[in-house]
Amino acid sequence: MGLFDFARNIGKKLFGSEDEAPEKIKQHIEESNPGVSNLEVTVKDGVATLSGEAESAEAMEKAVLMAGNVEGISEVRADGLTAPVAEVKVEYYEIKSGDTLSAIAAKFYGKASEYPRIFEANREVIKDPDLIYPGQKIRIPID
Repeated sequence: MGLFDFARNIGKKLFGSEDEAPEKIKQHIEESNPGVSNLEVTVKDGVATLSGEAESAEAMEKAVLMAGNVEGISEVRADGLTAPVAEVKVEYYEIKSGDTLSAIAAKFYGKASEYPRIFEANREVIKDPDLIYPGQKIRIPID
């Protein structure tokens, strides 16, 4: 899956020092259970590296987004995270100031009413469809 860039100074605050970051990020991912087993997380200089086995490409994508949308993380490397080939094409989108899930749905699908599709595809990343923030990255399933 490679390397993903994130905004280091935004996101959910999970840890105070980089020493506690690996365990806190691992717990964060496992709490939402996106389908990754034998998950290992390391963090060095704001770069989180994930390894383990994902049950699907979707589970791997969600784990990467969950790790990257954490304050203090600027990159996620997932070369050690294995998963089956993706069944659905996905684009990644960085939320901008003023965005809503409805507006994003209108942009990608042509209908604002399709926003639940984006919410469901990011349920582990977005806990409330009304609480998204600029700089947050999400996945957009494309037909």
